[in-house]
Amino acid sequence: MVTIYDIAKKANVSAMTVSRVINNTGKISKKTEAKVRKIMEEMNYVPNQMARSLVLQQTKILFLLITDITNPFYTTLSRGAEDAANRSGYRLLFGNSDENLQKENDYIHTILSTRVDGLLVAPTGDASLPHLEQLRRHKVPFVLIDREVPGMDCDVVLGDSKGGARTLVEHLIDNGHRHIAMVNGLSTASSARLRLQGYQEALLLHSLHMPDNYVFETSYKLHQQVTGNDMPVLPSLEAWFDQLEPRPTAIVAGNNVIAIEIIRMLRKKEIQVPEQISVVCFDDFGLYSEIAPFMTVAAQQAYQFGYMGMQTLIERIQNKDHEAQPWRKVVLPAELIVRDSVAPAKDEQS
Repeated sequence: MVTIYDIAKKANVSAMTVSRVINNTGKISKKTEAKVRKIMEEMNYVPNQMARSLVLQQTKILFLLITDITNPFYTTLSRGAEDAANRSGYRLLFGNSDENLQKENDYIHTILSTRVDGLLVAPTGDASLPHLEQLRRHKVPFVLIDREVPGMDCDVVLGDSKGGARTLVEHLIDNGHRHIAMVNGLSTASSARLRLQGYQEALLLHSLHMPDNYVFETSYKLHQQVTGNDMPVLPSLEAWFDQLEPRPTAIVAGNNVIAIEIIRMLRKKEIQVPEQISVVCFDDFGLYSEIAPFMTVAAQQAYQFGYMGMQTLIERIQNKDHEAQPWRKVVLPAELIVRDSVAPAKDEQS
């Protein structure tokens, strides 16, 4: 393996000079730098990244931790984060917590042991606070995306969950619906709480009152009802729907994964969408929506979530006095995209 001492000997300079060329530190003449770089290329020299990180106190490695790799929202978000990291000269490591608090905790320990420069994280929920406090104690910069955590002041990039959900409900009301149910994420996630607030505000503005059981809470990642050890025991979506009286003419889904489960459940019951019941949801479906556009959605700017979140993290890292800078909160609007999953309500009473 070629070392900086081999390069220094051939270039007739000190090892310190070679180190300064590699790390872009110190004052070196352009002629000397060009000579050293030419010899490095001739000898196929590969810098020792661990040694560089010790000198610069930076690894140029960032970590992205999301909650559901199967969700198209997070897939697109990840691409935005990767593009922003690459354009600033960083490499990106990736983790998926599966909405599982223990798995998130394991990743946090990995992050603390691998000397990454910072973390962009979608927390599993309010219970993520101790994990974030660990990062803060170890002075690892981090930015939250998609969800806030009460008790933690930090940079955060969010979507307008309340406004987007309110727009979906108002679209249903405009189509004559007066019995509107909601299947939402668990209230331990800030995004779910805000989407519920948007649903409730829209109903209140139109003087509509739904039965208490018209709101059903479940995981944003529904299969965890069976496989997630840390998830509460929840009744099935089908059991919830069967006991609704009167039967709703429309359902608002808290995210796209929940919307798919709702459609599956309705098909099993041979209930047609939108002829017999309308369905709308928060979040779009990525490329799937282009191939088979069907669901009316409040679409979030998933790519911008990742890109802006990563930019914010990098700016925080590169600012030497980053802990003294005010925290930033970015809220990205959701866009109503009307497709074919909503039909005018039939036989509704105001």
